[in-house]
Amino acid sequence: MLAGESAGPSDPSEPPATGRRRRQGGGLGRYILIRFLLIIPTVFILVTLVFFLMRVTGDPITASQGGRLTPSELQVRIHAAGYDRPLLVQYGEYLGGIVRGDFGTSVSDNLPVTQILTTYGSATLELALYALIVAFLVGFPLGRIAAYRRDHWQDASLRIFAILCYATPIFFAGLLLKLVFSVWLGWFPTNGRADTDVALELQSIHGATGVYLLDALRTGRPDLIGNVAWHAVLPGVALGLLTAGVFLRLVRTNMIGTLQAGYVDAARSREVGEGRLLRKHAYKPALVPIVTVVGLQIAMLLSGAVLTETTFEWRGLGFQLSEYLKARDYVAVQGIVVLLSVIVAVVNFIVDIIAALIDPRIRY
Repeated sequence: MLAGESAGPSDPSEPPATGRRRRQGGGLGRYILIRFLLIIPTVFILVTLVFFLMRVTGDPITASQGGRLTPSELQVRIHAAGYDRPLLVQYGEYLGGIVRGDFGTSVSDNLPVTQILTTYGSATLELALYALIVAFLVGFPLGRIAAYRRDHWQDASLRIFAILCYATPIFFAGLLLKLVFSVWLGWFPTNGRADTDVALELQSIHGATGVYLLDALRTGRPDLIGNVAWHAVLPGVALGLLTAGVFLRLVRTNMIGTLQAGYVDAARSREVGEGRLLRKHAYKPALVPIVTVVGLQIAMLLSGAVLTETTFEWRGLGFQLSEYLKARDYVAVQGIVVLLSVIVAVVNFIVDIIAALIDPRIRY
């Protein structure tokens, strides 16, 4: 009888617990699905804005070739490209092309936009990875020091450094780095992703990825690896310091908050060493809110890549975007902007999922 009584209360309690686990799993799946589906309207709105804003000043043919062709030749080109048709018809065809993976053909150099994206996208990706490495190596350790030495001269100096990092225009920081370390000291090259002969050799590798450092590592040759890495230092630092300043302030602020938490005081009462306290009890919890900001910093890196690539003649999407803007090649500009928007949307989706998995405060 006692056994039956003890088993009775436990039996009804098991199904609700199972139900809660199932609801939580279903909630996470629904959260991921909703976040993924939100990518579609985000990209759609941006594509629509870019399409119509690009045509405020007229069609791409007139914008890029108007001064080079006679009026009759210009009209022939416009009619052949279909830019004399109603704007909504053009918009519908453009959306249909995007769905099929066809972004059109650039006006200035007559290249498929998809080829432009695949050729120069790897260079921008490589630069963004370099910048993220610099941001993590600089921002996180200095943020820890600033939090630990709060209200001391180290904290004040690092806060000023952080403000200078994200307040200084990227093109000015790039020019200053080139002036000091390339012109005056001669330590680093002034521009390019690699020397001309090295670039040609890397491009001729079978199955080349377009990421020079990865292709150089595949060859196993130290001279190629060193040449590529040496060219990447100044562009990576110029772009990475922008995000390093943000990371420094975030790590500092969040660590100060966790250092004042009750569980940290409890650890101090147990005479836990300050080094272990900082490393185990304060640093890791402070990183959780930063994950949600990484997606925004990716967008900042991609926008900053335009100025960085132009300053260092780093031939990526940012450099090509500036060249196509000068040529008023709206077709190529549209394709590049759409790709960058998709990258930002996907990165933010991934960051949202990671944040939901590691931060129990996020409700789904």
